Amino acid sequence: MVTRTCEHFDALESIAQPTSKGVCPTCVEIGDTWVHLRACLVCGQVGCCDRSKNQHARRHWEATSHELIQSQEPGESWRYCFIDEVLF
Repeated sequence: MVTRTCEHFDALESIAQPTSKGVCPTCVEIGDTWVHLRACLVCGQVGCCDRSKNQHARRHWEATSHELIQSQEPGESWRYCFIDEVLF
C-alpha cells in the first residue's frame, strides 16, 4: 500500500484530539442518527460522514476551511484531505 500525503497535512503543526467520542454531537443535538464518524485534524470537531444524511464533517469543512479529517471508526486509521481529495 502506498502512503500518500498532501501539502495541507504536511503543513499541519499538530493534530487536534477529537472533541467527542462515539457520537456526532450535532446529530445528537438535533435528535438524528449517523453512519460513521470523522474528526477534524485541525480543531478536533467530530462529525458524521458523507454517507450520513447530515454530512456534518463535510459541513464543518465548508464552514471553517479545516480540510483534514480522520476516521473515528474502530480499527480504521485513515486520513483524508477534502481539498486534494487524497486518502492517506
